[in-house]
Amino acid sequence: MPLPRKLTIDQILSEAKKATNQGKIATAIQLYQAILRTHPNHPVAKKNIQKLRQQAPSTKSSSSQTVNPSPDQINHLVNLYQSGKFAEVERHCRQLLQKHLHSEHLHNILGATLRMLGRLEEALESHNKALQLKPDFAEACNNLGLVLQDMGRYEEALQSFDKALQLNPKYAVAHNNRGNTLQKLDRSNDALLCFDKTLQLNPRYEKAHNNRGVTLRKLGRLDAALHSFDRALQLKPGYAEACNNRGNVLRELGRLEEALSNYDQAIQLNPQNAEAYNNRGVTLRALGRLDAAETAYRKVLQLKPDYVEAFTNLLFCLSHSEAIDTQTLFREHCRFGEQFEAHLRANWPQHSNSRNPERCLKVGIVSGDLRNHAVAFFVEPVLAHLAGYPQLSLHAYYNHTIEDNVTRLLRKHFKHWNLIAGLTDEELANNIRKDNIDILIDLSGHTAKHRLLTFARKPVPVQVSWVGYPGTTGLKAMDYRIADNIFLTPGHYDDQFTEKLVYLPASVPFMMLEDAPPVNTLPALANGYITFGSFNRKSKITRSVIALWSKLLHAVPNARMVLGAMPPVGEHNTLIEWFVEEGIDLKRLSFYPKCPMNEYLGLHHQVDLCLDTFPYNGSTTTTHALWMGVPTLTLTGRSIAGRAGASQMGQVGLEEFITQNKTEFVKRGLDWSDNFTKLGSIRNGLRERFRQSALGRPDIIASAFERALRIMWQRWCDRLPAKSFEVPWQ
Repeated sequence: MPLPRKLTIDQILSEAKKATNQGKIATAIQLYQAILRTHPNHPVAKKNIQKLRQQAPSTKSSSSQTVNPSPDQINHLVNLYQSGKFAEVERHCRQLLQKHLHSEHLHNILGATLRMLGRLEEALESHNKALQLKPDFAEACNNLGLVLQDMGRYEEALQSFDKALQLNPKYAVAHNNRGNTLQKLDRSNDALLCFDKTLQLNPRYEKAHNNRGVTLRKLGRLDAALHSFDRALQLKPGYAEACNNRGNVLRELGRLEEALSNYDQAIQLNPQNAEAYNNRGVTLRALGRLDAAETAYRKVLQLKPDYVEAFTNLLFCLSHSEAIDTQTLFREHCRFGEQFEAHLRANWPQHSNSRNPERCLKVGIVSGDLRNHAVAFFVEPVLAHLAGYPQLSLHAYYNHTIEDNVTRLLRKHFKHWNLIAGLTDEELANNIRKDNIDILIDLSGHTAKHRLLTFARKPVPVQVSWVGYPGTTGLKAMDYRIADNIFLTPGHYDDQFTEKLVYLPASVPFMMLEDAPPVNTLPALANGYITFGSFNRKSKITRSVIALWSKLLHAVPNARMVLGAMPPVGEHNTLIEWFVEEGIDLKRLSFYPKCPMNEYLGLHHQVDLCLDTFPYNGSTTTTHALWMGVPTLTLTGRSIAGRAGASQMGQVGLEEFITQNKTEFVKRGLDWSDNFTKLGSIRNGLRERFRQSALGRPDIIASAFERALRIMWQRWCDRLPAKSFEVPWQ
């Protein structure tokens, strides 16, 4: 708590002793008198009050002559604060300050109250005043740190907590708050030490158990995190924040229904808990319950309209929905721009970058996925080539704390590597401006760890959206979007983007996995029946998708189906129920959990033809399947998310696997189930076909990408607006 609980006898005695040592005889007498009102025969109070009166027989001052109000008055303020009556606390504090202007306690209480009222600058002033009056006031140092933390001034907050702990090394609350600040700076190991120290001092401090759990989750120690949240809830059964955090761990463990139950409990305890509603939406989407997820996200935005993550999650969810038309989806993205960008546009800087079209360009890449993530596998081959271009200087802005083998590989391609997870959007924008970046590229869109609000500040002359999200950012500050003319037919999709479209031979290549298992002979030749497959994440597999796949399975009665990348047993029961409702015998289905890469690729040895999801197509999984010799039957949508399958099949010249409607999807699947010879021939030659396509030629894409950047830059140098254009294969 930022304020002391109701003062105990020992605490009052301690305050009285301090007052005596400071020569504040009247204050000390008042403190001892407060003890005698409840404990008339308290020996220490009686003895010391007599001594003090002998030292200063005339010390019978009125309250107007004392520095601090009486302990009863302080306790009354504390009780009001703990009851959440902040406006009343402020009013009483200001009244008392008229008589006790130099009371450090009143200034401290007022500062803590103003913080709770969201008036941070005033709170800062009050705590600084308290510390001017009493520089060794540990509690005021702690409370000042909390205000600085709320203001995003984390390093200064740390200094305040450190000062509090110098004054009182056993100040458990300050250790806990210091840990929270370190957490904000993504220094999780240091934060964990703070929470451990807190719990050594106070093992029953439920907030520290909760905060320790949050840190352990960030460090990937999920079982230990779960134990911490359980302990917090044992100490405080109605602890809504711990319920919510416990749900987050369960979600990461794949125990989605249990996670949902925890979020529901958190909401029941606190119906205004926007974070729990947001997490509930994430879990519902993972369970394929898109309508319920959308409702949860919209509830979040009712409670907290400026909740960026929830708005992003809503847009990502809507991209998976069959019910929404493309223009409504586009308007929702533009609404994001109006919500978070519109008020920033008037302050966009006048960029002073040299308008020399031929000079070396500083190119910034912003992403939270420069690690073992699908995005990295798409961009790494291009970055490896671009790193060798003498007229480009690559700067990474990495928005994550994870560093793995893929991160270390990617770092080699950048001249400058910046860790930005602990920076605010404004701080990041300022740093990018100081680095004199010419072109800034986003690899996230509306996905986790994005920094779109930095792009909304327009820190550089030219901004580009590349891979990571199948749609517009909704920002007017984003000038271009990288595409290809198979993925997005020129002239047909402009009305779904705030950005201008730039067409390359392919949007991205793919990091070919040379150590992958070899392509095997078409399994249908030995089995005598076709086996369909899907390796898409469960949230893409909606009720409509199951219904269409089931129509195909009914049309080919002896067909089987393999579903990989499934969550643990019990967490894909909904999919099983949907197949059963469609009349599919479960003996025809094989479910496989998520597994290591080579094992996952090896599952393709069982599959003859993959079936795509819709309206949100597969992407990484489709490319992996191509490399393993397995084409994907895809249903093309009007939305951007429904174009990936068509793009990838088109890139390798397999247009006969692209369908335009559900009827055609079933018919094509039926045709391929009777054409094992051709399917086997395609399988045998698919790796070489892949290598010769733009998907397998990162050198071609890198060359086109560099030319595209140069055209964008030339237009800015000529003071021309962004414009769609195409860079052909050379």
